[in-house]
Amino acid sequence: MVSGQVLLFVLALCFALAAGLVGCIALMKRMLLAGDVISHLALPGLGLAFAFKVNPVMGGAATLFLGTFLVWQLQKKTDLATEAAIGVVFAAALAIGAAITPSEDLAESLFGVLENISPSGFLLGMAAVLFVVFSVFLLRDQLALSIFSTDLAAATGVNTVRLDLYFLLLFSLTILVGLRFMGALLASSLIIMPSATARQITNKLPHFFTLAVAASVISVAAGFLLNVFVFKFSTAGPTIAIFSAGLFGLTLLGRAK
Repeated sequence: MVSGQVLLFVLALCFALAAGLVGCIALMKRMLLAGDVISHLALPGLGLAFAFKVNPVMGGAATLFLGTFLVWQLQKKTDLATEAAIGVVFAAALAIGAAITPSEDLAESLFGVLENISPSGFLLGMAAVLFVVFSVFLLRDQLALSIFSTDLAAATGVNTVRLDLYFLLLFSLTILVGLRFMGALLASSLIIMPSATARQITNKLPHFFTLAVAASVISVAAGFLLNVFVFKFSTAGPTIAIFSAGLFGLTLLGRAK
């Protein structure tokens, strides 16, 4: 019987793969900062889940996807830029989450926790990862065209408004998988930093995606191992984020030479 810790580690590595892919698209769509804010939308749901003693992932999912849909509606109906719409929802989500989350559970909500994962939870997480990867593959041409020119994409029949919603939902689903061990505060770090790291190294699109995924997976593996053998925190989120930031710093040093 495979232990829950091993299952969590495998799921984290798969999450890293999906996060690397989604991060590359987010960077090209200039949505990386927005991604950092989206992960905070789960905080009110996590707080309610802890308060009412239900599954935190289910609570986080509810407010994460509700907030994502609200962001899309604000962007579509008020002509706000994506960043502005997300900023409005983020401020409200963070305030509500901080207010309703029990103080003893606040650290777990923000930074995640290393705990055994059940086989059913593992399978659900893997299904979410596979769905994200498969969806990115199916939508790759439409996404590439909309990144290049939204007008050209619309002229060729691409519904860019709906495509934005699809990508935001994929973004949120990726965040949701990482909530368990990264928390609402750090779940987006593997979407932001690996893609930024890869962008410092190459301008070639295939290499960009490959390097971003590699940096994300390496950060998770190294973060987990550092946490087990060195830091021994209750969660691997901080060590994963620190290692990922270190990789980005090395690329900056390399470009400076």
